[in-house]
Amino acid sequence: MEESVEVSLSNITKRFGAVTAVDSVSLAVRRGEFLTLLGPSGCGKTTLLRVIAGFEMPDQGRVVLDGEDVTELPPYRREVTTVFQHYALFPHLNVFDNVAFGLERRRVPGEQIRKRVREALEMVKLEGLDSRQPGELSGGQKQRVALARALVLEPRVLLLDEPLAALDLKLRKQMQVELKLLQQRVGISFVYVTHDQEEALTMSDRVVVMNGGRIEQSGPAREIYETPATEFVAEFIGVSNILEGIVDSVNGHITTIKAGPLSFKAASDNSRPGDRVRVVLRPENLTLNTDASHEALEGKIDAAVYLGESTQLRVAIDGGRTLTVLEQNRHRHHSAGKRIGDTVYITWEPESAVILPQHTN
Repeated sequence: MEESVEVSLSNITKRFGAVTAVDSVSLAVRRGEFLTLLGPSGCGKTTLLRVIAGFEMPDQGRVVLDGEDVTELPPYRREVTTVFQHYALFPHLNVFDNVAFGLERRRVPGEQIRKRVREALEMVKLEGLDSRQPGELSGGQKQRVALARALVLEPRVLLLDEPLAALDLKLRKQMQVELKLLQQRVGISFVYVTHDQEEALTMSDRVVVMNGGRIEQSGPAREIYETPATEFVAEFIGVSNILEGIVDSVNGHITTIKAGPLSFKAASDNSRPGDRVRVVLRPENLTLNTDASHEALEGKIDAAVYLGESTQLRVAIDGGRTLTVLEQNRHRHHSAGKRIGDTVYITWEPESAVILPQHTN
């Protein structure tokens, strides 16, 4: 199994003065994997990327690349390249020379440089733009040049530090798709840093959620979203409703939970009657009904936000709590019948309500 690992990080710790930016992190990046380090500012994701690149030396731990311990090696001795948020193109060099720069530094023969630069520009769809200056390019084109310049060096791993953050929303979404397709074509490992949850969910084979210098959860995008391991992950990835209560009964795959006068159901885990638990409900899994039922939570709509393809409704329920519900606008008047102040009844499939794992300190 070890031969399929491209990068192995063992107990990496990095401090800056009194601040521990990365706290004893171990992580394996598989060969050909698109892995995203996701988390808020200051969570340690960029520091971890810089440790892999060799720009930062860890205070503790080892970095192994394709079986070789590179912890003490400088960046130019590692078979990795980095693409930064602000492109870092040389403004006085044209596109061809920007892409060729690293190969020239390595004293690659001229004919080979021309061939590899052409192939790299084709890979990022910039054929015919080799004589352009960076100042003549759009933001998306500059980012493609930065990608070509990194890929032309044929690294084992490509490191990307928030490379799409400077682009406008429409172009960013387009580049997300292009980056994923590019990674699948070249077949090398990508380690991608972002604070944008949608970006992470869209592109990644695996998402590593970081918080406070540690890994909160690691897994496929769907698993991270649908079965968060901690409250932090549940609230950081998308929108979550979290209800707290006491387990009343467990009947096979269904657990009944009481929260004051409220009673609701969730998918069973290893909780037992009497346990205090927290339950995650995603807004899109909730349904608003106008008819009462013994399975429903009663509430009143106190806010509504039209989002184009959907409407986000906030519903006040008993005890001063609120739930956020997302309704798809399947036709023009879909939510027209629901107004602020209306009484509604919220239901969901028990399997979609996830009990957060209980952590004991």
